[in-house]
Amino acid sequence: MKIFNLVLLLVSVLFSVNAKTISFIAFGDGGYHPDYPKQKHIDKPKNEAQFIAAEKADWLEEHRPMEEFDHAPIYIYPGTNIATEDTGASSVGKAMATFCQSNDCQFGIQLGDNIYPDGADANDGKDDQKRMNDLILKPLLPLFQQDPELVIYSALGNHDWKTSRKGVALQTAWMAKQANFYMDKQGYYSFKQGTPGQDVEFFVLDTNMLLSGQHYYEIPLSNNGEEQGLATALANGQAELEQIERHEEPLNGEDHKQLAWLAEGLRSSTAKWKIVYGHHILWSIGGTKYDEGHVLRRLILPELCLYADAYIAGHEHDLELLSDDCSRVLPANNKPKLPLIISGAASKMRGVHTPLAHYQEKRYPEYDLIWNKAFTWGFAHIELNHQTDKLGVSFYTTPNDKSGRLVKEKAFYFDHRSD
Repeated sequence: MKIFNLVLLLVSVLFSVNAKTISFIAFGDGGYHPDYPKQKHIDKPKNEAQFIAAEKADWLEEHRPMEEFDHAPIYIYPGTNIATEDTGASSVGKAMATFCQSNDCQFGIQLGDNIYPDGADANDGKDDQKRMNDLILKPLLPLFQQDPELVIYSALGNHDWKTSRKGVALQTAWMAKQANFYMDKQGYYSFKQGTPGQDVEFFVLDTNMLLSGQHYYEIPLSNNGEEQGLATALANGQAELEQIERHEEPLNGEDHKQLAWLAEGLRSSTAKWKIVYGHHILWSIGGTKYDEGHVLRRLILPELCLYADAYIAGHEHDLELLSDDCSRVLPANNKPKLPLIISGAASKMRGVHTPLAHYQEKRYPEYDLIWNKAFTWGFAHIELNHQTDKLGVSFYTTPNDKSGRLVKEKAFYFDHRSD
């Protein structure tokens, strides 16, 4: 009887601890493997020296400091001297499984670009079922083997949209048949976790659909890493209109419907916590996505500032933590800063643009860069604590040696901000 009572007590304690927190892993851009290369790498193969030289040329063309140059580990195709970027997908999968052995991982969120380089339905002669098994499922098997009930709630990214709407439909249909994945067939959806009064509602965006409905320009940074004005860039012949593929164009106002759905859903949600996530960033220091950030902030930042506790994204192949105090979109705002979490290092890695980071700090008083780590593979763990009313985010990496070893980086805490 004493043993039975002790077991009941332990179960009660464990349940009490879990009831006080909602904990999950967040990772993005995990769908890359050298077996599925970009067409340009097939058409113009490079050896290791040529590959690194091309990476350096791109680095300098983007006006990044040469002393900060690095590159991803190199993969050499067997029996050749052809080189490309290696993948960290299986390493991150192992590291997340190691983490979840001794930490609370109630579910996971996947931040898009689940299939590289062109989504499903790519015209490469490869079977799509095998493609999705290889790129989406296989790296996460260590997680599912130790917790068969774990569910990953997935978002779509620009690479998932790359080939066709059929490719998007193939991915959502594949996920519908998987016990460990969920994605709504329309690409955006909401779901809840926790119990009433101690719950969170997630709003999962299809940000590629939102951006594809917009007219905007890609404008290169100036030589000193600052953003150029559109008029200057047009006068110098440097502004390029963002090219939207025909199949990406929103149908029947579906982008506007998604924005209305988000605004109404956030406004009417009764959940204690409200978190929005999607593929594309609002702010970052990666150095190539700032034009998209301007557009997406215009589309969704006012609603996030009013109602959300955080926005989580991938797209940049690094780890970043930023915040926006909402003063530009809501001048009378008195809520805590909105945390912006980027976890896009689940298979590829990229550097950051420190001159752009310095420029943004000076130019945009509402913006704050809190922490980042580039040229790394990794993920984030997020915990919502009902007792302290804090959102905690911890970042983890795994070494380039592909061991899958777990390395803890930093942890940060933010005040609950939604009503």
